[in-house]
Amino acid sequence: MRRRDREIQDFDEIVEVMRKCDVCRIAMQGGEYPYVIPLNFGMEVEETQVTLYFHGALEGMKYELLERNPKVCFEMDCGHTLYTDMERGNCTMCYESVIGFGVVEEVLEEEKIPDLDILMEHYPVPAGFRYNEATVSKTRVLKLRVEQMTGKRRAK
Repeated sequence: MRRRDREIQDFDEIVEVMRKCDVCRIAMQGGEYPYVIPLNFGMEVEETQVTLYFHGALEGMKYELLERNPKVCFEMDCGHTLYTDMERGNCTMCYESVIGFGVVEEVLEEEKIPDLDILMEHYPVPAGFRYNEATVSKTRVLKLRVEQMTGKRRAK
């Protein structure tokens, strides 16, 4: 990381940034060009192991690419605020972000519902909401075991 003064080094702080984010972008090897896709996600933290969960349709480009190479880069960010210094004529963007690497694998059929529940816990759904379990058979669930990650923060 070039700007070490902005690096978030504490694991728990990095996880807190991740909890504030609502989209995770996954970058995959796509042949001539990389392929990046924004995804809703859920997160499970056990000691220092972070696992991210994603869902999607039964087929699509991401599954084809992940089948060829399940190693990915992920990125998420939040807290975007434009900061202007009127006296100096400067402006910058304040933010928090996490970038990491890991391996994606498909969740087994019998693990889909608990893992979808983890995904749903990440979002503020109305009390009493329950997704239609009939859609589970029409949904693929992926998990990304994070192997390494870094956090960064640009504050005022």
